[in-house]
Amino acid sequence: MTTGNPSRADANRRRILEVALTELLRDPDASMDQIARAAGVVRRTVYGHFPSREALIGTLVDGAVEAVAAAHAAGRVGVADPVEAVARSTLAVWEVADRYRILVALAQRSVTVQGIRDRLAPVRAACAAVLADGLEQGVFVSPLPPEALAYVHEQMLFALMEAVNDGLLPAREAGPSAALTLLSAVGVPAPRATELVAKLTG
Repeated sequence: MTTGNPSRADANRRRILEVALTELLRDPDASMDQIARAAGVVRRTVYGHFPSREALIGTLVDGAVEAVAAAHAAGRVGVADPVEAVARSTLAVWEVADRYRILVALAQRSVTVQGIRDRLAPVRAACAAVLADGLEQGVFVSPLPPEALAYVHEQMLFALMEAVNDGLLPAREAGPSAALTLLSAVGVPAPRATELVAKLTG
């Protein structure tokens, strides 16, 4: 439980979260003590806001999901073409998700995969709506219904994050690669997908 000035407590909480993200991206095994020292507060202050390391990571994941949801929505604004909507939203999401790559891998140990999946439900529903439009218009082709296809897209993005984390894919190439991979998964011809992604990232 925090005490003292509420605005100071809020500022401390924000600072702890910012520093914790930086420290965990640098060292996924960073302890609460390390985070406290880096934030310039005592250990008790960190525990006053977050009762455990898992709670701290869970809060960071919540922030990451909010950022991903906002990026996904921004990428679709004013875009009627489902192909372009998938490309733009994927590129927008990757810009945000790239910052949280290590956090996602870390969260799978503490928040659980199901917890992450539950948090991403609104983003998945929005993705499914775009995919449904594309399937209905015939610009996407898949044997899967849109809701299942949205799960496939989500897992592809997680897999690409892991590929970058493991050094199998350069981070600078990951966003365009993700967009091309997701477009390919719904049957968009390679020339069109390549041209569109090049235009959006050029």
